[in-house]
Amino acid sequence: MKTTDYQALCNGVCDIAREAGNYILQQLNNITHTEIEQKGHHNYVTYVDKSAEELIVNRLKDLLPGSGFITEENTAGHDQQLFRWVIDPLDGTTNFIHKVPVFCVSIALMEGDTVVVGVVYEINLDECFYAWKGGKAMLNGKEISVSPVKDFDNSLLATGFPYYDYGRLDDYVTVFKHFMQHTAGLRRLGSAAADLAYVACGRFEGFYEYGLNSWDVAAGSFIVEMAGGVVTDFTGGSNHLFGRELIAGNPYAHPEMKKVIGKYFGHI
Repeated sequence: MKTTDYQALCNGVCDIAREAGNYILQQLNNITHTEIEQKGHHNYVTYVDKSAEELIVNRLKDLLPGSGFITEENTAGHDQQLFRWVIDPLDGTTNFIHKVPVFCVSIALMEGDTVVVGVVYEINLDECFYAWKGGKAMLNGKEISVSPVKDFDNSLLATGFPYYDYGRLDDYVTVFKHFMQHTAGLRRLGSAAADLAYVACGRFEGFYEYGLNSWDVAAGSFIVEMAGGVVTDFTGGSNHLFGRELIAGNPYAHPEMKKVIGKYFGHI
């Protein structure tokens, strides 16, 4: 596939993400507690998640016929085609339910085992982050790059709080305390897609979390890499898409984060 084809696909995905985001925002005040389902412990889903995913899947089928899907709400099968879309229609559902204005549409395209297109649409700020193979990382038409900050003490990090896998909680808290004492601070937005997008554009120097799924991180991690950042699993390996753990950062923060996480997560 030519670079221009990836770019055309990326432009089409941006349009689809905005369409889904507009639908999600229109439904914000229509959600009632009786319409909230619990998929697991502290893991929620609404009719908006499902409807938005169906909209996205249908549009992507037209954009790239014959492609497969990996989706959070299982509205499309886990097919094994060469091209597969990895979709989180509403990353930050808990925020959405509580009307906390940080939630995103996240769409990535994989060619084999490699991500070639990534789009994260931050709905409330109308910010579309995107990248394609052979291109640049972009935000609403302008090129972006990771933060140039070299001093780890002056770095602002993001993380996510575990909501079901508490077996690693003590290690997580130890790492959290270390970063509290040795950085400019930590933030928890409640959307891994937003966290990664903010690393890509330099708002955060780094982000780490465990318990993640491929649809949470596929698009955002690709955008970080295309923006000049580094993305690995906790061991420094490449299994961050399906390994359920991720460190993303600029080239200065990432090695420091990996060193600390490797030290305190003694079993990794």
